[in-house]
Amino acid sequence: MGFDTDAIHAGQIPDPSTGAIITPIFQTSTYVQEALGKHKGFEYARTQNPTRLAVERNVCALERGLAAYAFASGMAAIDTVLKLLMAGDHVVVSDNTYGGTFRLFNFVLKNFGLQFTYVDTSNLAAVEAAFQKNTRMIFVETPTNPIMGITDLRAVAGLAKRHKARLVVDNTFMSPYFQRPLALGADIVVHSTTKYLNGHSDSVGGMVVLRHKEDADRVQYLQNAVGAILSPFDSWLLLRGTKTLGLRMRQHDSNGRKIAAFLEKHPRVKKVYYPGLKSHPQHALASRQMSGFGGMIAFETGSISRARKVLGSTRLFSLAESLGGVESLISHPATMTHASVPSAERQRLGITDGLVRISVGVEDVRDLKEDLSSALGKI
Repeated sequence: MGFDTDAIHAGQIPDPSTGAIITPIFQTSTYVQEALGKHKGFEYARTQNPTRLAVERNVCALERGLAAYAFASGMAAIDTVLKLLMAGDHVVVSDNTYGGTFRLFNFVLKNFGLQFTYVDTSNLAAVEAAFQKNTRMIFVETPTNPIMGITDLRAVAGLAKRHKARLVVDNTFMSPYFQRPLALGADIVVHSTTKYLNGHSDSVGGMVVLRHKEDADRVQYLQNAVGAILSPFDSWLLLRGTKTLGLRMRQHDSNGRKIAAFLEKHPRVKKVYYPGLKSHPQHALASRQMSGFGGMIAFETGSISRARKVLGSTRLFSLAESLGGVESLISHPATMTHASVPSAERQRLGITDGLVRISVGVEDVRDLKEDLSSALGKI
């Protein structure tokens, strides 16, 4: 089936008891069993829930995976994936990763014996050099947050396979509409469903999509054992969101390309980070690996005072963390999403005090341009 068809129908059938075309919210903690050892496939809501099962099957179909499991947040999903490892295992990580991922890895999971090396995963030689005898996983963001660096997934998948390590890809920025990591050789895909998959800024969640049965069985076990599950209501909201994913992503992409071009020409903008621009150093790779470029853009204003002027002057771009909703957001990575990353490391990565990140929504692009033009005019 085509993507938009799967988005609307995969994993969902009309409710057999009522004919309701939308999957109901099964807000229950337990299920009555017909007899000892005889039930309808559901025993306890932490273990199984029909609404959660529907959205897991839906996102699994969109990513073309073997199985998918939904969690209470993107961080809970990532934490579960790292539990596939053992104490003493080593992980190679994209150095420009999300601040919350860095915080989890460096300040939580290190305490349990996992080891991490951060490298520019767009540099294959650097990735190769980072491997150790105990490397069991490569964790990649592409595009990275917020500098929008691109990793060649086919090439890194080849490295991972040769070293017998799993390749995990955070696909939050692109969604399965624009990028399918499993088809490019990845073993596991993670999402913060809070972002584009939900798309309406009203739900927090995470998803793990798996390619191999052994990993799928283990993640299913961990989902039940640890219990950081997506609630029935959030599962229902996510199902509502994925139905329009293709429609929304096309508009995010259209607006994103136009806003990036506008910013690149603006005299008060020092630099624009957007893989859809020909000036992006990995534009050609992005064009091959992704079917679109989305609505995430970062741009350099030159200083904290200039950034503060812009951040405080927009009307349609709301100052807030998160991304991927229908409404446009603007943020300051150095003090918001990446505040947990040490200052020296932020500077090395290009996450300066003057860097601004925007999540371009689906509003009329003329209004968005006028809003940014007015804010930049305050510098």
